[in-house]
Amino acid sequence: MPEVTSASLARRLAAGMVLAALCAAPARADELADLINAYRAAPGVCQGRPALPGAPLRPEPALAAIRVGASTFLESALSDAGFEASRAEAISVSGPADAHAALAAIQQTYCPTLLGKDFDAIGTARRGNQWQIVLAKRLAMPALPDWEQAGQEILALVNATRAQPRTCGSQTYRPAPPLSWNPDLGRAALAHSSNMAEYHYFNHQEADGSVVGDRASRAGYRWSRIGENIASGQRSVEDAVAGWLDSPGHCSNIMNPGFTEMGAAYAINPQNRNRTPYWTQVFGRPPGQ
Repeated sequence: MPEVTSASLARRLAAGMVLAALCAAPARADELADLINAYRAAPGVCQGRPALPGAPLRPEPALAAIRVGASTFLESALSDAGFEASRAEAISVSGPADAHAALAAIQQTYCPTLLGKDFDAIGTARRGNQWQIVLAKRLAMPALPDWEQAGQEILALVNATRAQPRTCGSQTYRPAPPLSWNPDLGRAALAHSSNMAEYHYFNHQEADGSVVGDRASRAGYRWSRIGENIASGQRSVEDAVAGWLDSPGHCSNIMNPGFTEMGAAYAINPQNRNRTPYWTQVFGRPPGQ
C-alpha cells in the first residue's frame, strides 16, 4: 500500500522543516501535474460528494525543485526557492510505479486539497517510486509608489498618529505637533534603505561604521537631534508604519515631541528574488529650534 504524507503552510503542520535540493536530478513528473489538472477540470465527486471543477494550476519549476522531508518547514522551503506563497500544501506518496497510480493513491484522501480553489500553482517531482506534489497560491505583491511619494504617505500617517495621545510600551505620550517633510532627511533615508537592499542586511550601522547622524550630515542636514526607524519586508506603507507603532522604541521615535522634521524612503534590490522592501524613517531637529 502506498505511503502518503502531507505538509501544510496554511495550518503550519510542517513545523521544523528545512529546504534540501534533490540529491539527483528528479525524473520528469509533468504527467502527474497534467493528470491533476485533468482531475480538477472534471472531478466528479470528492469524498462522496459532488465536486465543482477548478481552474488549471500553473506549473512552477520552483515548486518542483524543492524537496520536502519529514523535518521540512514548508514556508522556509518555498521562500528559499524564491516562491512567496500565501498558502501551500505538500503531498508525498511512496510506492506508485507511474503517475496514474500516484494520483489514484492520493485522490480520495486529498481531493479537497487537489481541488482547492485558493491554489494557482503546482510543482511535482519524482525520485524512483517517491512522488511529491506541492500546491501553492503565490503571494500577491501590491505595487508600491515611488520612494518620495511613499515617504510623504508615511509622513501623513505619522502626523495622524502624533495628533492623538499614545502609549508606547510603558511610556505615555501626549499629542505632539506635526512633523514637516525635509528633503535632506528623505535622501538620508533613501541612502540607507538602498544600502541595506544592495548588501542584504538589516542594521542601523553601515559597513563603513556610519550611523544615522553621519548619513544625515552627508545629505546636507544640520541637526541638533536625530533619530531613525528601520523595517524590512513590509509590502505597504501602512504595514511599515503599523510595525513601527507596535514596537515601543520605534513608536517613541514617532511620538517624540523633540523632533520637528522627517524624511522616509524604501528601496528594493531588483536582484533580490523575493523583492524585499527595506524601509527607513529619519527624524530630525535643526539647530535653533
